[in-house]
Amino acid sequence: MDNKINNELHMMFLLNFKTKELFKMFSRSKQNEIWEMIKELTIKFKETDQKFKETDQKFKETDKLLTEKFQQTDKRVKSLAKLFEDQWGKLMEALVEGGVIELFQKYGIDVNEIHQRVRKRKDGKHMEIDLLLENGADVIIVEVKTTLRSNHIVDFLERMSVFPEFFTKYKNYSVYGAVTALRIEQTADRYAEKNGLFVIKIGSDNLISLLNQDDFIPKKF
Repeated sequence: MDNKINNELHMMFLLNFKTKELFKMFSRSKQNEIWEMIKELTIKFKETDQKFKETDQKFKETDKLLTEKFQQTDKRVKSLAKLFEDQWGKLMEALVEGGVIELFQKYGIDVNEIHQRVRKRKDGKHMEIDLLLENGADVIIVEVKTTLRSNHIVDFLERMSVFPEFFTKYKNYSVYGAVTALRIEQTADRYAEKNGLFVIKIGSDNLISLLNQDDFIPKKF
């Protein structure tokens, strides 16, 4: 190790002529003393550098550990959020399910069966319906939201357009669409009605009611 240090110091002094000349001005004993001090400093620098490397490695290991912990926590939070969303969705659907058949019967569509969360997969694509009401001749697709926004209606209309492709059983039925929500944002209800959809509001007393105008004519999809 001493030979390696000596070589490094020798190269350093060769690269600095002025330092070399200055060094010659000292006595031999003083030169040796300075030389030893420089050797000691070089060793200290190397030790310090090694410690910095070790500290950097520890930081990297700690960072990796924290990243893994954050990822695990994030997964748990997302899992809990999905669980809450699913349970809340089921609650909203249950509120609507209790009176929606009677609501449409009073309107004049005599549905008598209701199916919750109907799913269908075809050609790698998936479609899920919150509530499906039928009677052998008519079928009503109900989309349930906590807050109804215009973009929800756009998405629902797109899904309604492909409904016959997924559910060929109902190809000869009269197919209607309905959106229902606890809150309705801005003019989303009027936009839904304009596109031929039933609009159902969940009241503060958990009762549901149709918001469509008296002259409303539902669209058959």
